[in-house]
Amino acid sequence: MSEQARKTAEGLVYLTGFGNEHSSEAVPGALPLGRNSPQRAPLGLYAEQLSGSAFTEPRAHNRRSWLYRIRPSAAHPPFTRIDNGGLRTAPFTETVPDPNRLRWNPLPDPAPGTDFLSGLWTLGGNGDAAQRAGMAIHLYAANASMTDRVFSDSDGELLIVPERGGLLLRTELGLLRAEPGHVALIPRGVRFRVELLDADARGYVCENYGQPFQLPDLGPIGANGLAAARDFQAPVAAYEDIERPTEVVNKFCGNLWSATYGHSPLDVVAWHGTHTPYVYDLRRFNVLGTISYDHPDPSIFTVLTSPSDTPGLAGVDFVVFAPRWLVGEDTFRPPYFHRNVMSEYMGLIEGAYDAKAEGFVPGGGSLHNMMSAHGPDRETFDKASAAELKPQKIDDGLAFMFETRWPITATAQAAGADHLQRRYDDVWQGLQRHFRA
Repeated sequence: MSEQARKTAEGLVYLTGFGNEHSSEAVPGALPLGRNSPQRAPLGLYAEQLSGSAFTEPRAHNRRSWLYRIRPSAAHPPFTRIDNGGLRTAPFTETVPDPNRLRWNPLPDPAPGTDFLSGLWTLGGNGDAAQRAGMAIHLYAANASMTDRVFSDSDGELLIVPERGGLLLRTELGLLRAEPGHVALIPRGVRFRVELLDADARGYVCENYGQPFQLPDLGPIGANGLAAARDFQAPVAAYEDIERPTEVVNKFCGNLWSATYGHSPLDVVAWHGTHTPYVYDLRRFNVLGTISYDHPDPSIFTVLTSPSDTPGLAGVDFVVFAPRWLVGEDTFRPPYFHRNVMSEYMGLIEGAYDAKAEGFVPGGGSLHNMMSAHGPDRETFDKASAAELKPQKIDDGLAFMFETRWPITATAQAAGADHLQRRYDDVWQGLQRHFRA
């Protein structure tokens, strides 16, 4: 399966641009001209609108796509509850919010035959999915492709961050390839199937219940920098005309519901609109930083932001610490010691993170809740304090952060996990007193 999936993935082409009004047809003439819902849609297809925002939201924020499909989504049997497995949803009430700094090793290897959906495991989150506020942090570990099975999330959009193993994402609107170093976003309600490009796969998922992710405003930075809109890639139309039983799993208000269709629902022959999946290569992020002194705030590394009702205060930010030059004069160059009103979950895709010399490994993660003191460990502090301040290239790691306005409550399974590091606080215990009056 992975060999065929990789062959398919290597031949993909994309539409480019973030938030664009894209259009695509897998069969010429499938898109109607001059109207969205003609009396008879071309080629005997059904016209269907998928709305990711309220009809009346401002044009700049409105998300919707028109789909032209072999069968309408309405033609399905009843859904029934199924087991949620390791998946949990806000509000998180199994435990109390914890002010302690927490760090986890990677997820253990899953049982044979575990696909992406079965391999989802919730670490924690905040807010309330039914109120469309907050976020959840999931990890996944899989060693099998989803077969005759598709998934959609009515609770939020899914930002997928692969750490090991590539993914082929077959969505209603087309196909995306996401390798480690990429991120893929599946909008709320869009159905998709995950096929593995390698023997196994592992990574992170941010489920955003709130406003859809958008590119951050640049303010004094100007017109260019950070993530460029043209580097986001949306799929071209690709459809399945398959007549065999397919399980469709829907996450709705925190629970998984399943129905068996007699056909694949990935049967969209053409589409146009703005409610679209996309993939982005994190190595294309245009890093900005100091060229004089001091380490700037990590907000300059923001790739995507989900705004809240307070200007400048994000429901969740997605931040990447990509390869970059450090040149600050008379400057402690790693990220500084810090207490933050925002809560931070960090993960590592590859290499090492420049503020943690040990213990923070690819596939693992750390949680620093609001006002939890954190910063470089002792080894990093000692090394950076004595380093010769010549230009230095940081190119051996790719880390990221989900930063959110509310505290993150860990699930019971995360708080009691065997792969939770029990002595994380020790990394700061060797910091010496250097005060001289």
